[in-house]
Amino acid sequence: MRAAIEPGTGLTFVELSHPWGHGIPTWPGDADVRIERAVTHAKDGVMAQRVTTTMHCSTHLNAPIHLIQRGADIASLPIDLFFGNGVVLDIPKKRWELVTAADIKAAKPAVQPGDIVLINTGWHKKYSDSQEYFGQAPGLGVDAAQWLIDKGARIVGMDTAAIDHPLATSLGAQRNGPLMKRLPKLYASETGRDPRADFPEWNPAHRLLLLNGIPTVENVGGDLAEVSGRRCTFHAYPWRWKDGDGCIIRLMAILDPGGAYRIEPGVSR
Repeated sequence: MRAAIEPGTGLTFVELSHPWGHGIPTWPGDADVRIERAVTHAKDGVMAQRVTTTMHCSTHLNAPIHLIQRGADIASLPIDLFFGNGVVLDIPKKRWELVTAADIKAAKPAVQPGDIVLINTGWHKKYSDSQEYFGQAPGLGVDAAQWLIDKGARIVGMDTAAIDHPLATSLGAQRNGPLMKRLPKLYASETGRDPRADFPEWNPAHRLLLLNGIPTVENVGGDLAEVSGRRCTFHAYPWRWKDGDGCIIRLMAILDPGGAYRIEPGVSR
């Protein structure tokens, strides 16, 4: 999809979401998205659909309550949190590699306090219902998560299915895992390392971010490469969902090539 220019303001909008709908990739073990036509044009002269879905599919935002008991839910997060300036960091990674604090510090443009930070590892290009996309992805290191907390990031997003390394999630031998039965043995045979020794904790980077009140975005996608290595303004709004743990979002970058960004002043005429 090409970037869209809004004629009234001259602002450029860049899609950063994967499509959502029937048949999209879902977390291993989760049910498929189910969509039914509740009423139809042929019978009722109108169309309305009934949806059954987990919110943790496609491009979605996680509230602290997702992993932190008694953490903030979606509806209680401040409305200004989901819109603001930030950066897309170009940090290419191969399978099973970690994004480190050193990687983030070396990436340009530099992260500023209050930024929305999206990390482009290149993995969004592999988005599919596959062992590769889910089970062999890179992940965010704990040191990187702590660095982003110390820097004052407001939202952190990755172009992977999870913030953490797959072996630090239930896809590996964590909690109710391994959901991907072959994954721990595959990691051990191909790396010569013990996955439990390398990843002794469950979702450590993700939990650290949420524990510090920083929402996360997973499965960042779309035209991410178009804005990689650039500062942007981001829109990442979820539903106003009471007790919501996460929500599918339409993530986008907004650019102002003309430098004349305008918002209506709100006057009454």
